Amino acid sequence: MIEKTIQRRIAYDARNSQPNKNEFSQIICDKFISQAVYRQANTILWYLHCRSEVKTLDSVIKQLSQPKKIVIPYCTKDQNNQNKLGLWWLEDIAELVAGTWDILEPPKNRWNELGKEISPKELDLIMVPGVSFDRKGGRLGNGAGYYDRLLQQVRPETLLTAVCFESQLCDKVTMEPHDIYMDIVLTESNTYHRRDSGL
Repeated sequence: MIEKTIQRRIAYDARNSQPNKNEFSQIICDKFISQAVYRQANTILWYLHCRSEVKTLDSVIKQLSQPKKIVIPYCTKDQNNQNKLGLWWLEDIAELVAGTWDILEPPKNRWNELGKEISPKELDLIMVPGVSFDRKGGRLGNGAGYYDRLLQQVRPETLLTAVCFESQLCDKVTMEPHDIYMDIVLTESNTYHRRDSGL
């Protein structure tokens, strides 16, 4: 869809040129952690950043010492060779190696390891990255479908919290029928709630 391609290009450019990335990333991660739903959640999916995304690694490392089950995603394939996010219970950052797009992930010989692999149904809260968002929870991803497939498998009550820089917001993301809205969008300066949510 041409409109999505244009929205992606504008948002990529804005994200790439975003000033104060380290400072703003820390503000956004702190806001994510300070949510009441974070305190109540047991099993939380963080992403590990790549390229110009909101930087999460330092915050993830700090959260490993807290009484939470921290889960990180990695890019793999399902039985039909479709893009899929594996979910890894992270207990020590030393478990990870550089993988797809240089994103830290568990080594391939440990993928699907019993006791470390987490089901989407176990997730209480998900930090969702994206290329662009709007203020009503619309999300535009990279187009590979990894998060689209994951979000269709989680429990209805699992809270979806998007994180991005304010510069990545657009007036309205082009959403298709299968696309899933975020419950909350966090930026360095604002918190936006889903259009039909009472949160």
